[in-house]
Amino acid sequence: MQEIPFGDLPLYSYDYDADYPAVAREFKAAIATVDAVLFVTPEYNRSIPGGLKNAIDWASRPWGQNSFTRKPSGIIGTSPGAIGTAVGQQHLKSILSFCNSPMMNAIEAYIQFTPDLISDDGKVSVEATETFLRNYMSEFSNFIGRVLTVYPRTA
Repeated sequence: MQEIPFGDLPLYSYDYDADYPAVAREFKAAIATVDAVLFVTPEYNRSIPGGLKNAIDWASRPWGQNSFTRKPSGIIGTSPGAIGTAVGQQHLKSILSFCNSPMMNAIEAYIQFTPDLISDDGKVSVEATETFLRNYMSEFSNFIGRVLTVYPRTA
């Protein structure tokens, strides 16, 4: 697994479609080269953060050059409330379906965030949550294999 950062992307505009800035070309290339994408996102105002939507716009444009086409995806979300992330994830699923990204729809991962849940070095403090996340990642790995076996990506 590798993190693909998107914090340096400018605000997307179709005016860039004829000549993407280098940072956007590098981002699109990074998305295009991975086997799958796991979105790990907070819920903001019953949606996804604006920066994530902007990154998806960059990767999926210009028309006909969508880096998400046939790329398996999964979503893990978090919010301070028990189910707030569910609404944000539904919004992300809607966006990704337009991007032709096959999504793992079950199991779903709604994580209630608490400040001490995950340490800076990645340790999960609640055993049930750690077990759930390990199971989720195992299922996601299986999903990726199934999708890429029966639904090959296009170049």
